[in-house]
Amino acid sequence: MLRRNLLIGIALGALSACSSAPRGAIGPDGLPVQQVYRITEQDAAEIPFRVLDALNTLRGASGAGPLVLNAELTAAAATHSRDMAIQNRPWHFGSDGSSPVDRLRRVGYNGQLIGEVISETFETELETLGAWMQKPDTRAVLLDPAATQMGISWLQEGGGKIWWTLVLGS
Repeated sequence: MLRRNLLIGIALGALSACSSAPRGAIGPDGLPVQQVYRITEQDAAEIPFRVLDALNTLRGASGAGPLVLNAELTAAAATHSRDMAIQNRPWHFGSDGSSPVDRLRRVGYNGQLIGEVISETFETELETLGAWMQKPDTRAVLLDPAATQMGISWLQEGGGKIWWTLVLGS
């Protein structure tokens, strides 16, 4: 009897150790509570290459050629991420009425705009890329075989919200 109670006690202890996530990690809807992704200086240096590698893998799987990073496209993306944060809305027009093509010309890019994808989120760059790939319109931009160059930038607000802009050109 003592042995059986001891085994039951050990089993219950083991089960309780496995039970649940830390308090507050699950929201009232039963889903995980969104964690704030803080972009560090090290992350900032690595993010463009992580996105480039991931996107090139997806493009390769779809038969599209690889992209290279372009500083002018990145500058246009940075301008737009900052402007979306100021406007507090994700959309493709600047506060001065500028379009993606206008922003490319302002930074001296002489190539063709293939497309621009944007996001207002708390998600990482790879989660954001995954979300873009789920939508047919943004997926079409990202996998467009005419694209040869990419620029990506973001602005992270103090509360953690990130305004992502990815621009493709050729």
